[in-house]
Amino acid sequence: MVENNSAALDIVFHALSDSTRRAMLRELAEGERSVGALAAPFSMSFAGASKHVKVLEQAGLVRRRIAGRTHYCRLDAAALAEAEAWLRYYERFWNRSLDTLEALLRAEDEREREEKRK
Repeated sequence: MVENNSAALDIVFHALSDSTRRAMLRELAEGERSVGALAAPFSMSFAGASKHVKVLEQAGLVRRRIAGRTHYCRLDAAALAEAEAWLRYYERFWNRSLDTLEALLRAEDEREREEKRK
């Protein structure tokens, strides 16, 4: 059974609900980046990028370190693993439905082949 820390998962899925934040996470999967580097592809201000980073931090998806005036971020994938585990629990329902669909399609193909032979 999947651990269901609902409040924590709500925060993670909220953070993941924004395409900019998902793109930032993808970038951070390649390694540590400054907030300015994370902002660059989106032509957004440091303040705008910082707000996105703060949402990711609150979800536990990003850790920030400050070196002088530069804020560096790195991915913390533990919270992502919890979300992935939650999603994986429901994967079996999709697999069961797809297996049923596959069986129906194969039966229909077989029925059509039988009719052509007659």
